[in-house]
Amino acid sequence: MKNIILKVDSHRNEQVICFIFEKDIQLIEILRAELKVRWRSATKKCWYLPISQFSLHKAFDAFKGIAWLDIKNLPHLSNEDESQINIVQEKERFEKWLSFKRYSPSTIKTYTDDLVVFLNFFNHKPVSQLTNDDVVLFVNQYIIKQKFSFSYQNQIVNVLKLYFREIRKSKIEVEALQRPRREHKLPNVLSKEEVKAILQAPTNIKHRTMLSLIYACGLRRSELLNLKIGDVDSKRHMLIIRNSKGYKDRQVPISDKTIEMLREYYKMYRPKIWLFEGQKIAEKYSERSLEQILKKALLKARIAKPVTLHWLRHSYATHLLESGTDLRYIQELL
Repeated sequence: MKNIILKVDSHRNEQVICFIFEKDIQLIEILRAELKVRWRSATKKCWYLPISQFSLHKAFDAFKGIAWLDIKNLPHLSNEDESQINIVQEKERFEKWLSFKRYSPSTIKTYTDDLVVFLNFFNHKPVSQLTNDDVVLFVNQYIIKQKFSFSYQNQIVNVLKLYFREIRKSKIEVEALQRPRREHKLPNVLSKEEVKAILQAPTNIKHRTMLSLIYACGLRRSELLNLKIGDVDSKRHMLIIRNSKGYKDRQVPISDKTIEMLREYYKMYRPKIWLFEGQKIAEKYSERSLEQILKKALLKARIAKPVTLHWLRHSYATHLLESGTDLRYIQELL
């Protein structure tokens, strides 16, 4: 979810509320249409509104389900905004509990963002008064109405089960919350010819090596970017993947051809810490840049399908299965 930081500042001898966020047309349109924000300060790099014209309650309504409002820098608020303070407090409580249980940073962000969306939907009602009927209402009026996926609905239910069981212990009957029926969709898979075209498309050896390793070892995007130089065991022909999803380590076999490609890449780039580094020394390669590599490879290979990096992982598993590899072994590799 998008993030907007609110803070009080002084502009031309007047107290104002500043809205700080990365440039986003949708957020700007909401500010102008719903909150009547008309001014932007080039020096402060923010949109602003006289504090006398600002209502936090109205701001939360305007951005419900669209952006998270960070209000920790605001001074004491009026009674009408008490429910919004509670939302911030509940988010922080949930965040601390997830950190204590050693959830990954990305999972913590996803879960707390989901919780805020749910609580904002009922910002007129105390959290302690929410019931299972409210969860059903949220699913129907927010998730289904906006045509969000089965997996998103399932994720929300998981979040609410954790939050109400571990944090609130309130009127929500956790065990009575029902997950949606599972979808049974086939994974997106590329043909071997399509994979070959994608992997041969990049002229840059680093780019070609990154895409090749994702396919050759069935890696997730994060697993590739978290690899360190010492994780390649060329003598044993093994790639060691550490602290992956669920904090699990695993080993994946790598071929002579892949090892040779890695050696050629290493001689040219000489990374210091991470196997694949960005433009700055010892800086991990970015997810966005990796996605751009795939996008350019698809254009060059003239593949119009909406391919993602995860398609390469699915294709790896499917091609192994088609070649006669035991299904249980494939599951262990993944």
